[in-house]
Amino acid sequence: MEQQTHQYDVIVVGKGNAALCAALAARDTGARVAMLEAANEDESGGNSRFAGGVMRFAYSSVDDLKQVTDLTDEEVATSDFFTNTTDEFFDDLFRLTNYRTDPQLSEILVTQSLQAMTWLRSKGVKFVPNYGRQSVLVDGRRKFFGRLPIEVSGGGAGLVQFLDRAAAKAGIDIHYNTRARSLIIEDERIVGLRANQAGRPVVFRAKSVVLACGGFEANPEMRARYLGTGWELAKVRGSRFNQGEGLKMALDAGAAPYGNWSGCHATGWDLNAPEFGDVNVGDQFQKHSYIFGLLINAKGKRFVDEGLDFHSFTYAKYGGELLKQPGQFAWQVFDSKINKLLRSEYRVKMITKVTADTLEELAERLEGVDSGAALQTIKDYNASIRSDVPFDPAIKDGRCTQGIEPPKSNWAQALDTPPYHAYATTCGITFTFGGLRIDPDKGQVLDVDLVPMPGLYCAGEMVGGLFYFNYPSGTGLVSGAVFGRIAGQGAGQAAMGGA
Repeated sequence: MEQQTHQYDVIVVGKGNAALCAALAARDTGARVAMLEAANEDESGGNSRFAGGVMRFAYSSVDDLKQVTDLTDEEVATSDFFTNTTDEFFDDLFRLTNYRTDPQLSEILVTQSLQAMTWLRSKGVKFVPNYGRQSVLVDGRRKFFGRLPIEVSGGGAGLVQFLDRAAAKAGIDIHYNTRARSLIIEDERIVGLRANQAGRPVVFRAKSVVLACGGFEANPEMRARYLGTGWELAKVRGSRFNQGEGLKMALDAGAAPYGNWSGCHATGWDLNAPEFGDVNVGDQFQKHSYIFGLLINAKGKRFVDEGLDFHSFTYAKYGGELLKQPGQFAWQVFDSKINKLLRSEYRVKMITKVTADTLEELAERLEGVDSGAALQTIKDYNASIRSDVPFDPAIKDGRCTQGIEPPKSNWAQALDTPPYHAYATTCGITFTFGGLRIDPDKGQVLDVDLVPMPGLYCAGEMVGGLFYFNYPSGTGLVSGAVFGRIAGQGAGQAAMGGA
């Protein structure tokens, strides 16, 4: 079969946030750019399409926020946006990764995060205050908690849509139904890649290649191999197309693996959600308000500190804890006091939910659970709460339990207001942490001898070394933009300069 050949200056593999940022940055250097997307157009956009759209970036004042989005005088006067200074951002990233995050990568991520946001805005991305998921009214003031006051209008799907428009306006070619298979190496330089396009072999030649096609989260064989036994049982929150092939082809070409290859971002996800993400539902199978309730497993026991921190700092590791439970599930249990605090995903139609007027009845309705043990767990919890500490959902309020294990460190309130309701959750994997080692300043991939590989760059989930063990909410999209820009600019400059 005759192979069709395409020639460009820069080829970007993938079409999510990081890939689109890389393509736009490369195009800004004057390079002729093409993107290869394994999905069809309707399912395109990678994991970014399924993201909630919150953005974690460094800001020290409302003036910084105004560089990113338009805020009215009334919004400023009636809201507490708090801060996420570079020091606070560093502290969160260091703390959550047990201080394993790569110092150079994290320095660039944090210090260039605001600049990346303003760059995205210049490309037509619209940002809005994060009213729905990261704010609460306290005494008439809107308080944005968790250092996440800004989100993309329309969430992750909106981000992809905005960047798609920018790519079309910039004249970037997009090849759908095109799965990259292997890199082409000539004279120790990456000069393109081989792909399958709608079932036919095709060759793309270029002076630079940017890999930004995600991790191996949708590949059950690789999940079991790298993450460990049982991970093949996880649901996939996002794209079914992220099979790890970008990582495979880079490693086969001699790239250096880097980072937490046995780690991933995984969250609580509806027990009966489909195997892969649904673009029509987006991230609404997630269940992130567990901090205001209890997580109870099949044995009727709690197994994590639900109130250890804001969900933004625990949700990405608690999915893995769910997977360790008998049957790989747990029920989130609430009473009606906190109904107004529940996030929007608790009110969608496609949900696994039970309700009851008494705790005894609720315990009986928790399918797969030892109801007697669950009822005793709830009663023990109710009796353990420090009621002298006031409840405040906008801060880590210190309203905790005493004398039970595991403790609940914040937001502990007795379950005493019917009707009671519970939601069945399992583990939903978002993305994998293991990736490639890069030159942080150029986005260029390093080989196993830590020598830059001519012609090869990477961005997005494929960058290893940023996240270990856990993950601060909203960092992935910003990281994709920061390192997408760097990789695209590096690839474009090398292609246009002939380096």
